[in-house]
Amino acid sequence: MRCLFVADLHYALPQFDWLLQVGPGYDLVVLAGDCLDVGSIVDFSAQTLVVRKYLQRLAAATQLIVCSGNHDLDSRGEDGEKVPRWIEDIRGLGIKTDGDSVVVGDTLFTVCPWWDGPIVRERLIRQLETDAQRRDGLRWVWIHHAPPRNSPTSWSGSRSMGDADVEAWIAQFGPDIVVAGHIHQSPFVRDGSWADRVGKTWVFNAGHQFGAPPAHIVLDTDADEAVWISAMGIQAVDLDGPLVRPIPPLTSVPDWFDVKRTA
Repeated sequence: MRCLFVADLHYALPQFDWLLQVGPGYDLVVLAGDCLDVGSIVDFSAQTLVVRKYLQRLAAATQLIVCSGNHDLDSRGEDGEKVPRWIEDIRGLGIKTDGDSVVVGDTLFTVCPWWDGPIVRERLIRQLETDAQRRDGLRWVWIHHAPPRNSPTSWSGSRSMGDADVEAWIAQFGPDIVVAGHIHQSPFVRDGSWADRVGKTWVFNAGHQFGAPPAHIVLDTDADEAVWISAMGIQAVDLDGPLVRPIPPLTSVPDWFDVKRTA
C-alpha cells in the first residue's frame, strides 16, 4: 500500500490543486488537520465550501482520510465545545474522518479529532481503547493533528510545543505510527525533524511550506519505508531499522518510488 501524508494546507489552493493532481496515484491520501486557515481574508464558510469540493473530487479517485486541526473548528456543539462541523459533514462523501476507524489492507487507521474540551477528549480516549482491542495482526496508525510533546516532530526551534496527552497515550497504547502536523517548522529547524521514534512508535510530521507541492511524506507498507520530500530535499527512514540522527539526505528517491506521483 502506498500512502500520501500531508497536513497544514491552510487553504493554500495551489497545494490543494497539487493534491488533486497526484492523489489518485496513491492507495490512500491522509490530510492530518488544518485544511482551513482562521487567518485568511476569505470567509470561513466560503473556505469550507471550496475545500469540500476539492475533497469530494479527491475522494472519488482514491481512499481519503481527513482529521480536524485547530484551524478547522467552525462551530460549537451542544455542550459548548468547539467542533469542526464541516468535517463531520464530509463523512457523507465517503471520507473517513474524526472518530472513524478503518482497516485498509493490513493497517488499522484511527482518525482522531482535535479536542477543545473534556467531552471530545474522553470520546477520543474511548476510541483508542476500543481500537487497541482490534489491532491484533494489524499495523496501527493514528491520524492526530498534534504531535507528542518532547519529540523533534514538535520542536519549534526553542521549545517543545507538542501535546502531553498524545505523549502519554503513545506510552499507554503503543501504536505503530502517528501521523501529525500542527508544528509547522519542526522539520526545518535545528534539533527538529519530520520523523521520530518514541519507543516502538514512529511519529511523522511533514511540516508546512509555502507553494506547491506542500511538504509531504510517502509511506510504502511493502517496502516498510517512509520518504519525506520538501524544499529542504529528500530524506527517508526504514521502518524496520533503527532511527539514525541526523537523518541523512538522499540524492534521489528510492527505487520503489514512482516520481510521476509527485509531478
